[in-house]
Amino acid sequence: MTETWHFINTGSNDPFYNMAMDEALLNFVSRGEIDPVIRFYTWDPATLSVGYFQRLTKEIDIDKVTDKGYGLVRRQTGGRGVLHDKELTYSVIVPESHPNMPKTVTEAYRVISEGLLEGFKTLGFNASFAIPRSKEERSKLKQPRSAVCFDASSWYELVVEGRKIAGSAQMRQKGVILQHGSLLQDIDIDDLFDMFIFKNDRLKEKMKQAFVDKAVAINDISDRYITIDEMESAFESGFKKGLNINLKPLELTPQQNDEVEALIEKYKSSEWTYRK
Repeated sequence: MTETWHFINTGSNDPFYNMAMDEALLNFVSRGEIDPVIRFYTWDPATLSVGYFQRLTKEIDIDKVTDKGYGLVRRQTGGRGVLHDKELTYSVIVPESHPNMPKTVTEAYRVISEGLLEGFKTLGFNASFAIPRSKEERSKLKQPRSAVCFDASSWYELVVEGRKIAGSAQMRQKGVILQHGSLLQDIDIDDLFDMFIFKNDRLKEKMKQAFVDKAVAINDISDRYITIDEMESAFESGFKKGLNINLKPLELTPQQNDEVEALIEKYKSSEWTYRK
């Protein structure tokens, strides 16, 4: 029998709301208030999110972020810096105890990302999972060369024509798996790299070229312009097919909305943002 999960598209919101909602949904699933949930969202303003373990002042040029008018937020999940601009962001929140969820992070990535794979196929792309095979490739995953996300393919990340097309991060907390990630519609690589601190310009250019070689946005390789609406439709049906689920709309209760509002203050705080 096909299982039914919740689905919510929260549309375009500021970075503090976006991160607060992901954490709140994790709490609701943990407490058994809602079923596993898939969420779609976008960002206003465009925002640089940094990983939970990143050292903000050492890796990010905060003045540049401010000058460009971008938001800045620290995620709950690990990984490197991501510029959320022209993209569809997704979250999947599911109990660790779910019978279809493998115990290891890597294998759970693969299961959840089946939904993304089917979404890209719906859009007409020949997408596949990246599996780092050589010892050198695997060691690079442990020692990322830059603070910028998307510059390396991790286990089971999605690639098209050999280039990474989706970047995801996963965490486990309170008995729940939270995986969220960026599905790039378009990307401004110059803007992205301007916000990171490099030892010198030569290294910056080298990293930028490596990024171009390894990462790609949907509209860089599509023969037609694909809208966010089309992406939402494709990935909603992709998750249904890839995870073999139905989806029902999620409406938050007033109490649940209050919890989101309280968490927004956490993500706005300097204590959280500058914690590393």
